[in-house]
Amino acid sequence: MPKLVPPRELDAVLRAVAGFPEGVSIEDVKSTLGIELPRRTLQRRLAQLVEQKRLIVTGRGRGSRYTISPTGVEVHVPPGEITIKGYPPRVEIYIPISPEGEVIKQAVREPIQNRRPVGYNRAFLDAYRPNDTFYLAQEIRQRLLDLGCSPGAERPAGTYARQIFSRLLIDLSWNSSRLEGNTYSLLETERLLELGETTEGKDAQEAQMILNHKAAIELLVEQAAEVSFNRYTILNLHALLSDNLLTDPQACGRLRAIPVGIDGTVYYPLEVPQLIDECFRQILDTASAIQDPFEQAFFAMVHLPYLQPFEDVNKRVSRLAANLPFIRQNLCPLSFVDVPERAYVDGILGVYELNRIELLRDVFVWAYERSCARYSAVRRSLGDPDPFRLRYRTLVAHIVAEVVRGGMNKKNAAAFIKRRAAEDVSQEDRARFIEVVETEVMGLHEGNIARYRLRPSEYQTWRATWR
Repeated sequence: MPKLVPPRELDAVLRAVAGFPEGVSIEDVKSTLGIELPRRTLQRRLAQLVEQKRLIVTGRGRGSRYTISPTGVEVHVPPGEITIKGYPPRVEIYIPISPEGEVIKQAVREPIQNRRPVGYNRAFLDAYRPNDTFYLAQEIRQRLLDLGCSPGAERPAGTYARQIFSRLLIDLSWNSSRLEGNTYSLLETERLLELGETTEGKDAQEAQMILNHKAAIELLVEQAAEVSFNRYTILNLHALLSDNLLTDPQACGRLRAIPVGIDGTVYYPLEVPQLIDECFRQILDTASAIQDPFEQAFFAMVHLPYLQPFEDVNKRVSRLAANLPFIRQNLCPLSFVDVPERAYVDGILGVYELNRIELLRDVFVWAYERSCARYSAVRRSLGDPDPFRLRYRTLVAHIVAEVVRGGMNKKNAAAFIKRRAAEDVSQEDRARFIEVVETEVMGLHEGNIARYRLRPSEYQTWRATWR
């Protein structure tokens, strides 16, 4: 009797391939998979998905590239459904969810006129008892801890986040902004954060949103030993994330004193300023008392947006606040990589309208597992941190990427690297810097190009000129 293939393995492969709309090699699938599969097993899973017509394969041997076919993702076609760039119209990418999550999903997708209007339920917050109530089961918390624990857990707070800072800064800024409908691409976000270049034709508010995320993430990492679930941290996170985005500049970093409405929901937040302040203090006190970092993070993701303590930017605050325990305790951060916008919104609506956390919990757990897969691969590629490379990591990565995207051959690349070193690196570091960059360029292959935010198509085009 043939051995049954665990559905989670096929789902994991599909999710990995879905992250590369232009096509992906088996090496890149393996590096972003999220679960451990031997290469031969992965080859069989890919072949099975191709046979099922859930994937499309082009090329042969090492040149094979896999893409999602229209039947390889969950399809929903209700009126007004979202579409995702790179996929056929009206195709929605969703994550695997629990039966409880499915019930919530269906409930919040009912036409808005069929959903009962509700207000803020204080009892939902009052019922939570730190270290006695748990939104995340022990099994889930232990699994996430096993995945997210880093070798340097005993080092000073923020050590792990600093090691992967360049990647984290781009990932978290882009993904958190994307969940708000921001249309900047990942590459455009990278250029904005590293070069300060805005994208022509984009709304200025989109660039401001991403730059605000950069400032907020820098606060979390640079002050890792001081920040926590207190008024200073959360109010200043809001001030940084909302800078130049609110109608009233004085509202940045302040609890709201006016009513707010939320589009697309029948939930109506609290309106009385005194009650908002009281519940805000209770949320911070409760979060501070929670000992488990994952429970603490998820509690913040549930209750900060539910209260809506600020005039706007509440969900962004909750997503960055969720990273507080991870950065402080040197756990893998949560960057929301690959999280579908609709799945996140459905989870939040389940909290708003039903006080049900199961769907948002499914999103949180899946997102954390995905982030762990991303950053464990980054750490393996980095090895033991070299202080010199750490100091120049952003500049090295930028120059390597420019060499590839510029289609430079060896002669032109050597001249370009020397010129950039002369412009940006001190005399005493210049020779070593040139050596490091040239070594990185010479060592590029399909299995490590994600380190430099390069796409497979960019690498293949460049490789043909590399002589």
